[in-house]
Amino acid sequence: MLLLCERSWFLMSQKLLDHSTDLQKLVEDGYELEIRGAFALVHHIPYVNQQAEVLYGTLVSPLSLSNNAAIKPETHVIYFIGEHPCDKNGDKLSCITHQDLTQDLGSGIIINHSFSNKPIEGYKDYYEKFVQYIKIISAPALSIDRNATAQTYCTASEDSNTVFQYHDTNSSRASITAISEKLASQNIGIIGLGGSGSYVLDLVSKCPVQNIHLYDADHFYQHNAFRAPGAADMSDLNACGTKAEYFHEKYSHIHKNIHAHNIYIDEDNVSSLNGLNFVFICIDKGDSKKIITQYLIDNSIPFIDTGIGVTSVENFLLGQVRSTLVTPDSQTGLSSIDMNIDDDIDNAYKTNIQIAELNCLSACLAIIQWKKYCGFYQDVRKYTTDVYSINDGVLAHENTSAL
Repeated sequence: MLLLCERSWFLMSQKLLDHSTDLQKLVEDGYELEIRGAFALVHHIPYVNQQAEVLYGTLVSPLSLSNNAAIKPETHVIYFIGEHPCDKNGDKLSCITHQDLTQDLGSGIIINHSFSNKPIEGYKDYYEKFVQYIKIISAPALSIDRNATAQTYCTASEDSNTVFQYHDTNSSRASITAISEKLASQNIGIIGLGGSGSYVLDLVSKCPVQNIHLYDADHFYQHNAFRAPGAADMSDLNACGTKAEYFHEKYSHIHKNIHAHNIYIDEDNVSSLNGLNFVFICIDKGDSKKIITQYLIDNSIPFIDTGIGVTSVENFLLGQVRSTLVTPDSQTGLSSIDMNIDDDIDNAYKTNIQIAELNCLSACLAIIQWKKYCGFYQDVRKYTTDVYSINDGVLAHENTSAL
């Protein structure tokens, strides 16, 4: 008998479903399939608990994807939300026992157990994987209640909550989705995309932040292509658009909510930064930097300032790469930020020597600092400034306070 269900609380990624025949078949056969983040969930799985009662649980599997379509499952292990399934007498099903654990997988998924039932050649697809576990888990329940079934033919609704153009299977594969979600709901600003800022964007775009705002009115020229991430096409160079427009187009392929602002931040428009939760300052103009930092401090918006100083000496390049964190609770790093750089000063910045790997390193230091501040990485030292010296390879830390 087909059981019609009116529940619609679970979500479905229709695009993924359309490209994955195995997931389609689960739905067609009446299973309550939900795609949440990079996980597949099948709800309403009947099972027997230790009191010989028939209950209903949920099976969860991380998804292996390619080109927004499910491919052969990478693991035979599956997760379960509910009590440990038992036989009709209340004895645990030892044939699938793997681990009893409560773990937050992220995306609101908290599992209680993991099961293992591995075919010799593994599971060819997700239909085979889910159905095999459903048969094992549900058989005792069916022997007690002949109406117990996982095939409810519930209607699914569309999943439109993700900020990514495709699912983040990297986080789900490493079981760090819950940790990655500490970065969610943020509105990030990146000021300056000529060097370090472009690499900051490259890294932030792979994080589940809500919005990314780009500020730069400079045009993207040929020399920029040699110190930015990725490989610009000749058509990109011929278009001669702004850096904000260029990087918006490139990185919108992975993140849905990137916004280009073709402006230089000055005293007339600095209020456009209002509403941001965190800002990366990647410019070397002292006057603008003074205006920006003061506004952020006055409005309790945390930020990181990046700096690169490179000069040519005796046919070698030497210099430093710096990243400084300033928060409403700690402004000790301000003394490390050079606010006096302008076109009249004859120093390493005036030569404007920028090398791709140093821009990348500057961005990496900044992103690690930001992720520590957000609780993604553990931070026991609370450094506010990191400085890498090129010629001796020393990474120094300043303004520390141990917990």
